[in-house]
Amino acid sequence: MMLPELRETVSRLHAELTRYGLVAWTAGNISGRAPGGDLFVIKPSGVSYDELTPESMVVCDLDGELVEGDHSPSSDTAAHAYTYRHMPEVNGVVHTHSTYASAWAARGEAIPCVLTAMADEFGGEIPVGPFALIGGDDIGKGIVATLAGHRSPAVLMQNHGVFTIGDSPKAAVKAAVMCEDVARTVHVARQLGEPLPIAPDDIDRLYDRYQNVYGQRSHL
Repeated sequence: MMLPELRETVSRLHAELTRYGLVAWTAGNISGRAPGGDLFVIKPSGVSYDELTPESMVVCDLDGELVEGDHSPSSDTAAHAYTYRHMPEVNGVVHTHSTYASAWAARGEAIPCVLTAMADEFGGEIPVGPFALIGGDDIGKGIVATLAGHRSPAVLMQNHGVFTIGDSPKAAVKAAVMCEDVARTVHVARQLGEPLPIAPDDIDRLYDRYQNVYGQRSHL
């Protein structure tokens, strides 16, 4: 995927955040790592989702410095850059303030794995990262440190919101959508009583099936 194609992909995927109600006003952002690994495309700061185009996307290096584009990059650029520097397997990062997941983040509480959909997508609980101020490396440090040793592609940054990662920008968007979905369901379950946990061995089996068997596979 070359830069013009990546700009188009990242721009288009932002419509999924509004489609699934994961963002309000201009909050939230998506980025995608470029081929070669030393650049990434990210949403510009403070630009309306209705006004986003491939041309309005900006390109930054892995220090978060602007390389190409007519707008200032997202205020979360340093967090994305730090994540890419320290997680070379990651090619997409998403940030949202989606309502239910952010409510869990405001409580500083991990979302327990009490749904098969959570076992499938996240391989366990969705963990909580530390509180960090916006604008520097601290959020990125919290993302990387929290997700180390976790199968979850999502982290709830305390008092802030959701960051998700993936092997592509689309995969990171899917994780953000699923994170909000399970956050809402587990919240509702708690209103009815104490949700029942899933045994760790069953979580492992569910995760393995979903990651390695579920869906269409190439037979070539």
